Amino acid sequence: MGIKIVATNRKARHEYFILESLEAGIALQGSEIKSIRAGQISLAEAYIRIDGQQAWLEDAHIAPYEQASINNHEPRRPRKLLLHRDEILKLWNMVRLKGVTVIPLNVHLRDGRAKLEIAVAKGKKLYDKRAEIAKRDVEREIERNFSNR
Repeated sequence: MGIKIVATNRKARHEYFILESLEAGIALQGSEIKSIRAGQISLAEAYIRIDGQQAWLEDAHIAPYEQASINNHEPRRPRKLLLHRDEILKLWNMVRLKGVTVIPLNVHLRDGRAKLEIAVAKGKKLYDKRAEIAKRDVEREIERNFSNR
């Protein structure tokens, strides 16, 4: 079938240096997967919380599914991430380092199942963001000059 990207965390690559990324499943209720397939999910304020045993997706907003009526879900409830034990331990050990966190990058559908791409990331300083913007502007200007000739 392939991969269909449903939602992305657009600020993630601007705010953080991505050190490593991996794919995790999400434990969902029936009405949640229907909302995700309809594209009704936001990762804008979402983050990943890891205790020693489990990984959780916190503050991701999945809109209530209109047709589910009384059996609907809570929009911002914590959702368990489906990872292998060694992956969770590896993430837990990396998070304990100073300045390193785990963030969601995107939600996509792979063969009908919702998957979350998560990344181990380190926060950027303000001067890093400015340098990246300046570099992007220079590349855009060079590309513009090439296309005019």
